[in-house]
Amino acid sequence: MGKIIIIGAGGVGSVVAHKCAQNPDVFTRIVLASRTIGKCRKVKARIREMTGISITAEQTDAENVKKTRALIKKHKPDLVINVALPYQDLAIMDACLAEKVNYLDTANYEPKDKAKFEYKWQWAYQSRFKKAGIMALLGSGFDPGVTNVFTAYARKHLFDRIRTLDILDCNAGSHGKSFATNFNPEINIRELTQIVRHWDRGTWIKTPPIIEEGSIHFDFDYPEVGPRPSYLLFHEELESLVRNIKGLERARFWMTFSENYLTHLRVLHNLGLTRIDPVDYEGKKIVPLQFLKALLPEPATLAENYTGKTVIGCIMKGEKDGKEKGVYIYNVCDHAECYKEVRSQAISYTTGVPAMIGAMLMIKGIWKGKGVYNMEELDPDPFMEGLNKYGLPWKLAEYNQELKG
Repeated sequence: MGKIIIIGAGGVGSVVAHKCAQNPDVFTRIVLASRTIGKCRKVKARIREMTGISITAEQTDAENVKKTRALIKKHKPDLVINVALPYQDLAIMDACLAEKVNYLDTANYEPKDKAKFEYKWQWAYQSRFKKAGIMALLGSGFDPGVTNVFTAYARKHLFDRIRTLDILDCNAGSHGKSFATNFNPEINIRELTQIVRHWDRGTWIKTPPIIEEGSIHFDFDYPEVGPRPSYLLFHEELESLVRNIKGLERARFWMTFSENYLTHLRVLHNLGLTRIDPVDYEGKKIVPLQFLKALLPEPATLAENYTGKTVIGCIMKGEKDGKEKGVYIYNVCDHAECYKEVRSQAISYTTGVPAMIGAMLMIKGIWKGKGVYNMEELDPDPFMEGLNKYGLPWKLAEYNQELKG
């Protein structure tokens, strides 16, 4: 039915390729491209072994528009799925725009030299994508992505008005390493060392980063895994949800971290190893965070021995038919089960599966349009059905307690 190019062969890219290969009636040709073609070939061999499906491995440089355009011209895809690094988003969007091909990503753009992610750069493509007659779908991962769709589903079916939104992301798994990040270390650490923001009655409220004194946190009792310390964090879906879900008075994002993880991160930060500006070392310029990335375990290598579960969802409160209402929509995902299915840990799985579902809806023409879209702007129902069908079943419960955070 459709041809796709997947750019990025890390943990998420591997999951996307596996899940697309599991649906050959929809994805008739799959190209996996990366700067390191060896990664693509490993994924290709594993998919061939596990599914019998053959995909194509290619080498490209996602920051080089000319090379990405050449890749698109060679394979003529219906859609480019970008699971490369967030600071490569605009270059890939430029290539898609030039070749008039649809685009999908899982994380919004942030400049390479400044840890500040926001949607303004990608929203600025709206008129150009619309004029070209193509569609860009932003943030089709879990958070952002599924959390946006959970909110849109609740707005459509469960509420007349949503007043408060709390997104809670818990990883209660164990990979057995003293310190490692569950996705790209460079992006993960840039995210966690930023000033925190949350939305409150028309204003973005700033609070200290999670590694500093004064950070806001509390214990939340997560389904199936129990209480975990949960820290207030800024996450990109808050920006689009505040814009697109009218009437939101407060929107916050929480993520769990162990004290061991935070202690390591504080030490690395204090030593200057989380810096993203170049420093001189023996006559050469190096970026400390990129050097640290080279020392830390590759996230994809954590999968085999990962145990435990992730629990990610949205608590929403508001009104329905004149009455107060509260709900909790969430997913529980098991690290070991993910490894059995696609040789992945749950963090990559919960991002890769939604990317495949979003791509499937675009390929089938169920989600279509001209311009740039966030997930909550589209009909949530077919996506929610896809979650249940393709590995991320969701649960819905009443929730009327007050969060302590």
